[in-house]
Amino acid sequence: MIRIFRHFVPVQILALVLADGLILFGSMYLGVAVRFLGGDSFGIDDIQPLHPKLATVITFTAVMLSSMAALGLYEREVTASEWGYYIRLMGSYVVGMVIMTLIFYLFPRLFLGRGSLVLTGLFSILAIVVMRGLFVRLVNGDVLKRRLLVLGTGSRAAQLEQVFRQHNIAHKFHLVGFLPMGTVNHSVGLSKILKNTGPILATAIHHKVDEIIVAVRERRQGNLPMGDLLECKLEGIGIADISSFIEREAGYVQLDSLNPSWLVFSDGFCRSSSRGLAKRFFDISVCIVFLAVTLPMLALSALLILLESGRPIFYRQVRVGECGQMFQVLKFRSMHVNAEQEGGPQWASEGDQRVTRVGRVLRKFRIDELPQILNVLRGDMSLVGPRPERPFFVNDLIKKIPYYSNRHTVRPGITGWAQIRYHAVGSIEDSRQKLQYDLYYVKNHSLFLDIVILLQTARVVLFGGGEKSKAGNMPIAGV
Repeated sequence: MIRIFRHFVPVQILALVLADGLILFGSMYLGVAVRFLGGDSFGIDDIQPLHPKLATVITFTAVMLSSMAALGLYEREVTASEWGYYIRLMGSYVVGMVIMTLIFYLFPRLFLGRGSLVLTGLFSILAIVVMRGLFVRLVNGDVLKRRLLVLGTGSRAAQLEQVFRQHNIAHKFHLVGFLPMGTVNHSVGLSKILKNTGPILATAIHHKVDEIIVAVRERRQGNLPMGDLLECKLEGIGIADISSFIEREAGYVQLDSLNPSWLVFSDGFCRSSSRGLAKRFFDISVCIVFLAVTLPMLALSALLILLESGRPIFYRQVRVGECGQMFQVLKFRSMHVNAEQEGGPQWASEGDQRVTRVGRVLRKFRIDELPQILNVLRGDMSLVGPRPERPFFVNDLIKKIPYYSNRHTVRPGITGWAQIRYHAVGSIEDSRQKLQYDLYYVKNHSLFLDIVILLQTARVVLFGGGEKSKAGNMPIAGV
């Protein structure tokens, strides 16, 4: 993992983005060279200075990488051997080419001839398909796997096994085994437990360990030999607490392995006035553009709601915002009027009978959330952040889920890390699972992470679901 602005990005993903970028960059020069073989033009009649053409290449590369990310081509559930992968790749090129056409219209100095653009697309898509096929085989090879040794055989160590299964990260590691640390009750398979017959360093060297994961709950009374761990550290073997490892590799803060001291001494939870101003400027700028682009969709949605079930078109509901402040969230009404008049507040669920036919479509494509752009412009919400919940549920969840109130230390958002990594909330347990992703965002939020979330939100809207709703099988972890 490489940490970019506090967000953990898999090395494999970074390498894949770099490889795709180099292919896109070089394909444009190749496409123009083939198109005008024997000539000295760069796709237009008059020779222009180099810098506008370099700007064209950079713009094309950035647009295509963004459209590929938005269609989920850097996610774990897409492999180079599935039809879904090719559909998404072709879709990303269609979207990218449409955007490039608009850019050429708005900025004529960036113009590139149609023939050159088509050749560029053909060369790059063929090269990317071949490169990704080779890349997947390389990543799946045992040579690149890091060898892990886990200290502990109790419930925390068993949680690590569960994380490996649920988040499809086993391809990145080879788990050599678990080393018991003063416990007689084992929660992991006996076949995976190593004999603790000597110093930890000797065991680590024998098994060629790259990193040691500390999964010991009780660390007093000699259960955690710090001297042995120091020797391993000095020998260049990585040492990681289980909470830090799960945060790094799975992208959430696991509540079961969490303790207040880890929160206090770990990095993150940084807030500054400059960060706040940059985020606010980003929110307003994107919302104004997005509002202009989606205005026809907003008008059509309002008309359909009016025709099916009449007024009101919008639904206002009190939600809990930053620092516990109440505000009214604005959404398109997707349920029948007075849907909760008799039963009171209820969790949303699959096949909810309170939802109208138009409402189901609006919810499926997240269109019902679009009016919240106005909440963002007013300052009640941000584009990205934990989803705001109703006071009725918040008061209950704070009592039942530890650290739940910590999600209110940042401004709530229309979309968020939990929304793209986990399905919609329908129970207290779902709220508990989503809180783990919300805490990751609160701890590591940055403008870079906001952009990553916005790009991946497009993938969720187009292909549905969060991480839990799919069985992901891509051999590399997503951004």
